[in-house]
Amino acid sequence: MTATDKHNTFMHALPVDDNGFYGHFGGAYIPETLRKNIDELREAFYRYAADESFKADFDALMRDYVGRPSPLYYAPRLSERYGTNIYLKREDLNHTGAHKINNAIGMALLARRMGKKRIIAETGAGQHGVATATVCALMDMECTIYMGAVDVERQLPNVQRMKMLGAKVVAVQSGNKTLKDAVTEALNDWCVNPESFYLIGSAVGPHPYPEIVSHFQSVISAEMRSQLLTHTGRECPDAVIACVGGGSNAAGAFYHFLDEKDVRLIAVEAAGKGVDTDMHAATLTLGKEGVLHGSRTMVLQTPDGEVMEPYSISAGLDYPGVGPLQAYLAETGRAEVLAATDAQALAAAMLLSRLEGIIPALESSHALAALEMLRFKPDDVVVVNLSGRGDKDMNTYLANLPG
Repeated sequence: MTATDKHNTFMHALPVDDNGFYGHFGGAYIPETLRKNIDELREAFYRYAADESFKADFDALMRDYVGRPSPLYYAPRLSERYGTNIYLKREDLNHTGAHKINNAIGMALLARRMGKKRIIAETGAGQHGVATATVCALMDMECTIYMGAVDVERQLPNVQRMKMLGAKVVAVQSGNKTLKDAVTEALNDWCVNPESFYLIGSAVGPHPYPEIVSHFQSVISAEMRSQLLTHTGRECPDAVIACVGGGSNAAGAFYHFLDEKDVRLIAVEAAGKGVDTDMHAATLTLGKEGVLHGSRTMVLQTPDGEVMEPYSISAGLDYPGVGPLQAYLAETGRAEVLAATDAQALAAAMLLSRLEGIIPALESSHALAALEMLRFKPDDVVVVNLSGRGDKDMNTYLANLPG
């Protein structure tokens, strides 16, 4: 079976061609120094992701190490407030506190099959960094994490966790000192050290990364379907809501509903101080087509075509691009796009904390904020992907929320 055959066998849900294009978004715009690495990665992914022993290893770790399936929780007080049936997909209850561990384990297993010993990663909010440091400790691999210096300060608890797990954390001082700059430095490291394995954290970057991340995160929506059948008697909700920065949790939450045309897919990005200001990360709302970090996608740009520095109170959404899958879904109208401000996200976090006793990550709070912008029928079933827990954001919450 060829790589293309394997691609078609197990990646049927994604609207992506053999060259990594989702419509006209995607591809692999990379320097020649990385061409061999990308080719090897693509071949290894199509070989192992369809391999039964690989899947067995992945499934065992998802169950016994991560604690999957993550619960699908019916939120009674939130449902009462919004006059509909709201379920929360509790990715915040995974080991390490977010959805990032799903992809980290899958890609670390892939790296081990390829004989790699050193892992490179980027992180914004720190959840991917923690997940990567965790799996590197588990699998005895050297780990270097790039993180913007601004994010190092505002996500200090996660930096401490990464170091305790044995990772080297490099504070990036260039640019806006946030996620974009961390990705750039991680890619630079990979160019200099091509024998390493770049474990990217979101559904961005050159092909096949968006496809790989979507595949490993698709466990989220696969579980949603079976859990909804148990809860409601049907597999499909009326709507799935997820926040979008790069797009990994949204890719996982949307994956198994892409072909279900009656399921609304709602992507919520960061409006920051407002889309009418220059302090936002609303890429799908205000971006233009361009190439960023090896992929053709939507990018926030200045009038002269330079990449604009994004802003969000949420470190995980503070990115000037978006994955090609999310760009395609938005352009074709398959996904609805909303933008939530810092203030709206903070209000949503407070509401969930007080109504359901769950403190969400700031990223997830943007998804929750969409509930104030939408109207659903009383018998609708709405799933919000709660991508992470709020422990890492407590300093920000304390500084911005009333007592």
